[in-house]
Amino acid sequence: MTANGGGGPDGGVVSPHGPAIAAYGEALALVHDADVASVRALAELGRSALREAHRDGVRGLASDMELRSVAAEAAGLARRTDRRLQADIDHALTVVDDYPTVFAAWEGRRITRDHVDVVVQAGTGLPDEVRGEFEIAAIAVCERDIATRVKPALRALAERLHERTFTDRHRDATAGRCVRVSHGADGMSDVTATVPTVIAVGMLDRLMQMGQSVKDARVAGAGVGAGAAAGPDAASADEAADTRTVDQLRADILGDLVLGGAPVVDPFYGTDRAGGLGAIRARVQVAVTAETLTGRDENPAEAVGAGLIDSDTARQLAGQVGEWDRLFIDPVTRTPVEIDTYRPTASMKKLLMARDQHCRFPGCRRAAIRCEIDHTVDHALGGHTHIFNLAHLCQRHHSMKQFTTWEVRQLGGGVLEWTSPLGRVYREDVPIPAVCFTSETANPPPVDGAGGPPPPDGPTPF
Repeated sequence: MTANGGGGPDGGVVSPHGPAIAAYGEALALVHDADVASVRALAELGRSALREAHRDGVRGLASDMELRSVAAEAAGLARRTDRRLQADIDHALTVVDDYPTVFAAWEGRRITRDHVDVVVQAGTGLPDEVRGEFEIAAIAVCERDIATRVKPALRALAERLHERTFTDRHRDATAGRCVRVSHGADGMSDVTATVPTVIAVGMLDRLMQMGQSVKDARVAGAGVGAGAAAGPDAASADEAADTRTVDQLRADILGDLVLGGAPVVDPFYGTDRAGGLGAIRARVQVAVTAETLTGRDENPAEAVGAGLIDSDTARQLAGQVGEWDRLFIDPVTRTPVEIDTYRPTASMKKLLMARDQHCRFPGCRRAAIRCEIDHTVDHALGGHTHIFNLAHLCQRHHSMKQFTTWEVRQLGGGVLEWTSPLGRVYREDVPIPAVCFTSETANPPPVDGAGGPPPPDGPTPF
């Protein structure tokens, strides 16, 4: 794409926006230089980690731990999550080392960063022998148009250069099938499934058929209700009409199938006993105030690790819980009774889950129900199983604490202080309490008839 000069002192019309456009152009140049420098620095950071891990000929777990460690260090500088930083390091290594010609074209402003990303994506899986040829041809394609419009041409180019058949590559690609969740606003989230195309098309077709069937039954039911021969299964006159759209029906049916259906891959599917997989039900960790739970207010609750949910859904989930365990904590120290065993008691686990809510490594928000309880000072080294020597860590950061030189200590009150291998200190405060039960009576009865003043009520997740 080209642009004219926009006029000037020789009779052309001068745009009043000229200075602003020029300032934006200067800003773009600064961003370009910064992006190039950032990718180069991230690639060097990755190389440094790999060199350190391979210095003594050690590979495998040691390499991954070194990458995790430096990614966490860089994440502290960038104020981002270490998982995202490690992904950026991997991408930078790919761009700089595997696509040097494309990187040079980007550095020379022949193409944009968006072009680089689509080229790398299209070239995934190409053999090393043809990557150089692909780079040169891809740059020529990218110079003709913006990044979003060259994707089909780049995919076609990569397809022509592939030495393996599409069938073979698809067989390998199916190993990357997965399901992801992106949390949005207003208590809604997007569920994305990466599956073989034929499966995706079949899933959508079945949902469409099921949605249409419900829609047809709704119309037929309305016709039966209008006549005199309505049977016992006909909807009652005061039953709310089903006004869901086809899109809404498909979404509801998908949720019903996933949450309530027995999967075909169940080892016991089709036998004379219920399949174990079909009996599994989803788990959601919810934090809600007593006022919202009792209907005194309509404030949203929190699905820990996900986002906010509406109060009606929170109360509905709470109503399905068969047993509530209230947590009692010391009125002065706010700590539960310490135990001598390695594993914390059930009440301690619930208090920790309500306190931590998520992994306690800086920037990580993996929900506590998906984490492990770690002794900050190892139990084998004399660390006590005490509420202030325990914290939730996800598997990634639990193993990183164990196998790298990242150090952590608890400052009291559940506050964690992390020290990186380079000596930077990060303080991970206790999340804001999302649950608090209070008593309406001035002198509640003692607990378990033990006598004496009872401890105050503590938070309870469900």
